[in-house]
Amino acid sequence: MKQVTISNPFITLIVLDYGAIIQKLLIKDAKGNTVNAVIGFDYPDKYLNDQVFLGACVGRFAGRISKGTFELDRETFLLYQENGVHLHGGKEGFGKKYWTFEEVDYGDTPFVRLSYWSKHLEEGYPGNLKVSVTYRLENNKLLITHKAVTDRTTVVNLTNHSYFRLDDASSVNNYELQLNCSRYLVLDEQRLPTGEIAEVADTPYDFRNGSTIGNTRLDTPVIIDDNEKVAAKLHSKRSGISMEVLTDQPAMVVYTPPNMPAICFETQNYPDAPNFPEFPSCILRPGEIYKNKSQFIFDIE
Repeated sequence: MKQVTISNPFITLIVLDYGAIIQKLLIKDAKGNTVNAVIGFDYPDKYLNDQVFLGACVGRFAGRISKGTFELDRETFLLYQENGVHLHGGKEGFGKKYWTFEEVDYGDTPFVRLSYWSKHLEEGYPGNLKVSVTYRLENNKLLITHKAVTDRTTVVNLTNHSYFRLDDASSVNNYELQLNCSRYLVLDEQRLPTGEIAEVADTPYDFRNGSTIGNTRLDTPVIIDDNEKVAAKLHSKRSGISMEVLTDQPAMVVYTPPNMPAICFETQNYPDAPNFPEFPSCILRPGEIYKNKSQFIFDIE
């Protein structure tokens, strides 16, 4: 594996070519101590056996696709599935591939750009897809930009799957969470969308006014009300660190894993969008450019 480190006075970022993984994201807490704001392995080879997509670029389609199949332009495509669910791009999605470091800039706004070439029918998806992800540091911000182009009509939904942890507590229960999301996608027992969109009012998913996470466990696709504004805000009183999430995507999956003191903000399109024409389109055609631009802004409160 290859590893690249970029930094500015506020943030140090360590990235691997395997899975375009964010291995470490180092920031300072209120006392000036260095905190790794993402969960990851110290030894890169540990990621070869990772099954939870730690810090990885997830694709070709992030999230779940029902029945392991979808229809596009009157043609049916079969995907890898387990118990009728295709998850995070298949058996070996983009998070299990070796990417290429295309460019590294160590200037005042340092960045690293990686690319991957996904061949036609890899994991069952149509089209040769050229993908890039750029990690850029601007003062106290981490900017993640995914882009993709194709030579044949396909579906695309990319995201970063970092597990954020703002202190050394054994859980995220005491984190304060605010979500600019008044609606969510209703899921079935396989965590697949039913197609129903419901209000978060009077549900455990209502964090519009901000509250501690407590014992609420989330694995929930929420719809962002206004992606000109902050989609999510997370704060740890223990470390004083806060993080804001902004994105141009219509939704994000907020996930608190059951056995890990962390939380994910998977900024993306709706899960299973290829099978729900009424969802925002995930179709990418030749001549178009897919983009997912998300920001993670850190501060001390």
